Amino acid sequence: MSEQATTATANRTGLYLAFLQLVFTLGWTTYVIYLPKLCAQVGIAPSWVILILMLDQAIFTITDTAMGIAADRIAPLVGRLGVVVGITTAVSCAAFIALPYVAGTGPVAQGWFIALILIWVVTSSALRAPPLSLLGKHRARPAIPFLAALAMLGYGLAGAASPYLGVLLRDHDARLPFVISGVVLLITALALAKVERDLAQQPRAPEKPAEPAKPLGPVPMLFIGSMVILALGYQLHFSINSAPFYLRFAKPPDLQWLLPVFWIGFNIAMFPASVIVKHRGGLIVMGAAGLFGALAVFGAEHAGSLNMMILAQFIAGAAWGCILMSAVSAALAIGETGAEGKVVGLVFSALALATFARMAAVQQGLPKLPEYQPLLHWAPVACWAVAGAGLLAIVAARAQRSFVTSKV
Repeated sequence: MSEQATTATANRTGLYLAFLQLVFTLGWTTYVIYLPKLCAQVGIAPSWVILILMLDQAIFTITDTAMGIAADRIAPLVGRLGVVVGITTAVSCAAFIALPYVAGTGPVAQGWFIALILIWVVTSSALRAPPLSLLGKHRARPAIPFLAALAMLGYGLAGAASPYLGVLLRDHDARLPFVISGVVLLITALALAKVERDLAQQPRAPEKPAEPAKPLGPVPMLFIGSMVILALGYQLHFSINSAPFYLRFAKPPDLQWLLPVFWIGFNIAMFPASVIVKHRGGLIVMGAAGLFGALAVFGAEHAGSLNMMILAQFIAGAAWGCILMSAVSAALAIGETGAEGKVVGLVFSALALATFARMAAVQQGLPKLPEYQPLLHWAPVACWAVAGAGLLAIVAARAQRSFVTSKV
């Protein structure tokens, strides 16, 4: 098969994964928008909504890694992963679509409503790490960074669209958006088996025999720990601090136009950064992006005008895009020879854990307490700076060891 055909197939795979992440993330956004209303219909107090969302993230922290490990075990049978993901997604989408209909029956269905949420959350993890693990199992390593950028593009587009979606849907009945989201997601997921077969038929150089997954060493664990810290910095900056920062210069109705600036930077920066990852590796780009992101967040905190705020948020979003794309690429490289799904799953578990921590802070009311305001302002800068410097130190130590080894 020609190199052009192979590249075209790989690019189609990246676009497919981007669309899958887009649809999945928009479905999650739809769920978050309507959850307070649905909970009220079944008699769940508003104060429990944040606890349900925290439970969702706690489940993701476990199931994302578990699904990644399962993907590693299934993947050697070509086409089987797509089938398993399709069946799991069918269960997930059925539970998702049923949520507003069950909620509409009133408090008598409260138990069923909670059960459906749990089923949806557990099964939806099949759409996070397992599809992305295919890139590491069926693509040559030089192609992975660009494909990871394509895949994360869907995540970034969904983030940019979320403020508009919230304004568009908040006054409409939940049933139609849930049906549309669930059906589109199911149709998209069912195509994974074909995508998997197409990837498996492409040549890759050189093939390495599959090996049993080994316990993660110190560098992979430091990588995952850094990912938790970087994700926490992102959560604190974007989800808690960004809106108040903008409101120093703008009015609340303007936020739906200003918040997506972060995601514009995210989507644009990933592709040039993928070239650097291809030649230098994901860890060094993650580290450098963490330091640049820390400077951008510091700039947002001290911006003196709306234009300066927009520029700082754009750069911060670009840094987060580089971090996330590089993290997926690094995870696939670290987990090669059989543990791609496991390590990518750990990355998503890190994201879920950071989201849980941010929700816990909100649930405790910390953003509204004056004594915690300084902490919330410098914590994102510290998270990105410390994790970025740590990753660069790991890269430098590995380079030094390689240099010494080559001289022996």
